Amino acid sequence: MRIIDLHCYPNTQKWIDCQGPYVEALADYWGREWAAKTEEEVIAEFREFNVDVLLVALDLTTTIETPPCDNDYVAGMRDRHDCIIQAWGALEPGLGKAAIDEARHAVNDLNMIGFHFHPIMQHIRVNDQRYYPLWEEISALGVPVMIDVGMTGMGAGMPGGLGAKTRDAHPAYIDELAADFPELTIIMAHPGSPWIDETTAVALHKGNVYWEMSGWAPKYLPDTLKKDIRSRLSDKVMFGSDYPSIAYERLFREWDEIGYSTTVLEKFFHGNAEAVLGL
Repeated sequence: MRIIDLHCYPNTQKWIDCQGPYVEALADYWGREWAAKTEEEVIAEFREFNVDVLLVALDLTTTIETPPCDNDYVAGMRDRHDCIIQAWGALEPGLGKAAIDEARHAVNDLNMIGFHFHPIMQHIRVNDQRYYPLWEEISALGVPVMIDVGMTGMGAGMPGGLGAKTRDAHPAYIDELAADFPELTIIMAHPGSPWIDETTAVALHKGNVYWEMSGWAPKYLPDTLKKDIRSRLSDKVMFGSDYPSIAYERLFREWDEIGYSTTVLEKFFHGNAEAVLGL
């Protein structure tokens, strides 16, 4: 069965460095060393588990002022390896016109598939009217966005979360964005805890909103969501890992242990992503 992983980070030194003060907290959150691998080691891991990967850039320059794991770098890594089939660009909405210019560069020059946003870490709410010119540009470019919902490990356990506010990733803001930009394809990233029921409602109500399940061990998903994945959400949900957060071996074992039919898994692991994103 083909497996498309919608949500992978480079896990190289450049990616580790861009997380700045959050590295130690992430190691505590995930219960293991949070350290870089070489590009060759990362690619070997993708090939070992036979995944077609969408790599994710990360830019937090307006909040923690570290050099980004930027779009040119991630697009270059994509172009060097055939197991990386596409890449999500990163934009900092707070940069205004510069973010719009970078969006055009990422799509027109780098051929990136769309853009990923991390509201908690970027200190934004996607329904903020200040950022609507950026959404208008992305919509005009005809590319999708992937937006994190729910809890993040970045800043978890640190005093004040280093200023990050978990409420910024509430699915209600995606609901508003989807209503205001009906031509924009939106993929919600992660299960959305502690607002899983509300995230489900947004996925079901908005025809332009989809949902990938990265960054969460499948066995800890609530039973209601496990049921919805094989029924009313079967055309909406997609696979993502949040690599390197959770090992592939564990993810695939736990998805298998739920007992979904081959039909459900075919949609989840590749069919829906192929249909929605043209992969």
